[in-house]
Amino acid sequence: SGSAEGTPAHLSSFIRSAVLIQNWYRFRMARIEMRRRYSLSIFQSIEYADEQDHFYIVGFLPSFPVSEIFASPNVSQVVEEGLSLTEFEKKIDVPDSYYGPRLSFPLTINDANALLHAFKSEQLLHARYVLQLLYETRRVLKEMPNITRISTSYSKEITVCGDLHGNLDDLLLIFYKNGLPSEQNPYIFNGDFVDRGKNSMEILIILFAFLLIYPNNLHLNRGNHEDYIMNLRYGFTKEVSRKYKDHGDQILCLLQDVFSWLPLATIINNKILILHGGISDTTDLDFLNALERNKVKDHIHMGVILLFVCLFFKYQQVLCSGSMFGSEGILDILWSDPRSQRGCTPNKSRGGGCYFGPDVTAKLLKKYNLKMLIRSHEFKPEGYDISHNGKVITIFSASNYYEEGSNRGAYIKLNPELIPRFVQYQVSEVGTIESSALKSLREQIYAYKPELTSAFAQYDLNGTGRISVHDWAAAMESVLQLGLPWRMLRSQLVQMTPDGEVDFMSCFYDLKISQPVKEVQPALVETLCRYRKDLELIFNIIDKDHSGLISLEEFRHTWKLFTSHLGIDVTDESLGKLVLSIDYNKDGYIDFNEFLEAFHVVHRLERKANS
Repeated sequence: SGSAEGTPAHLSSFIRSAVLIQNWYRFRMARIEMRRRYSLSIFQSIEYADEQDHFYIVGFLPSFPVSEIFASPNVSQVVEEGLSLTEFEKKIDVPDSYYGPRLSFPLTINDANALLHAFKSEQLLHARYVLQLLYETRRVLKEMPNITRISTSYSKEITVCGDLHGNLDDLLLIFYKNGLPSEQNPYIFNGDFVDRGKNSMEILIILFAFLLIYPNNLHLNRGNHEDYIMNLRYGFTKEVSRKYKDHGDQILCLLQDVFSWLPLATIINNKILILHGGISDTTDLDFLNALERNKVKDHIHMGVILLFVCLFFKYQQVLCSGSMFGSEGILDILWSDPRSQRGCTPNKSRGGGCYFGPDVTAKLLKKYNLKMLIRSHEFKPEGYDISHNGKVITIFSASNYYEEGSNRGAYIKLNPELIPRFVQYQVSEVGTIESSALKSLREQIYAYKPELTSAFAQYDLNGTGRISVHDWAAAMESVLQLGLPWRMLRSQLVQMTPDGEVDFMSCFYDLKISQPVKEVQPALVETLCRYRKDLELIFNIIDKDHSGLISLEEFRHTWKLFTSHLGIDVTDESLGKLVLSIDYNKDGYIDFNEFLEAFHVVHRLERKANS
């Protein structure tokens, strides 16, 4: 039998079922995409908030030299006097038991292939060869201009890669898909090679090796993470110290110098400008090209030490003014982000650089007769993004940046007509991303428990412990300022009462944050949770040999430099008492727990004084 129109009943039923399935599938995919987007939004908001903290504590006081805190005499000798390659061989022995690559200079493509093979097998390059490689890289980089100018006329295409952030698998995959660097296959790597990932050192070694083999065909731009203080905060310093225990100080010191010599930008065919972050309405390429780029490493960010003293005595942060890199021009090109709004405004999300609009882009391109700006620096779910009417391209090559499956990586192929073609890799899995993002967000919520509780109470005038969803979302944003869709996240973060209100204290339930020190008061745990990264950065700065312990001499040395710089008179006796009071177990060293315990003591005394 059939319907009046002649359609069989079973076919009509099948069509209705198919439509229902399609509608269900579309709805489910929309939900998954929504969850993926808010998960990535959580990650990015927390990342930028952390960068705000970094700028908040890292000030610039021009008369305080880096070498006084960071370099011991034998380490500075490597950088300043420049030991020759043969002297490295005399001073550092490579035992017969070492089965990794043995480099000989000048390097050849066979050496690069040996490095790739070794790193795929998780082998380490011996410290002697690392130092020799860095020494040679420094020599080559010193001869390069601040802005490198290249042409595609000698090749069919040129490849541009963005942030790698220690993800060796991404670099290996790019080489697998796109071929190794060569005279016929040139590359530009646009900064942020290090930090966050676990193989930053291997990425640098590979890139520097190819730079030495093909100095005219592999080009490196500096990113905002090619910086000593950033490396202390985001993991690269720890990675080097862990992998090279005996020569880590020498490697780090030489790396700091190498980073300072990295070019700032690249221009292709006088038409495409490539730099790491972005531009501002005051960006002057002629000024950048004339700058002594290596000089920006010659000053310590004394705001970090200043924060240590302020935290130690008052638990207060100090906003330190001035440019992180000693030049607003360099700060802008390393830290800025494009936005759709016209004009140039401070980059409040990151705390440094600016937001630049399409009018700012158009003005700079017209001034220098350029067609396009390619930049990196900014996470993109698809690995790339096009903005400002096609005049700005963002390329981000670190896949799985926040979590396994969080994003694709991508690179750009530019043909001789400078038409970009994008190549993507990796896929996304939502479940893992969402759970990891929410875990990070809950840690932020715990760190700001006192402020959130106070904000909730302002809406809970009758002390019921319940407020409306609207008020809860407003309180969350007013304290955390992460710009997140709090209403959408409500079901993941808090419990609802039967009448549709929020039990606001439930957002602190089941939050088990490991306490950094034993038997501390709850309020202190929240404080240390919030400032832990800042305190760890300060600890790492004072810990000159990166041993994980601050010797009494290291502490005295740093404190004396600071007090001398600010004109504070502190006697050796009082300084000695301070050191001994922090060295809780009296073993002659201050470990991280003892360092945190010092803040615990101050916290107790302040509470007692105020009671």
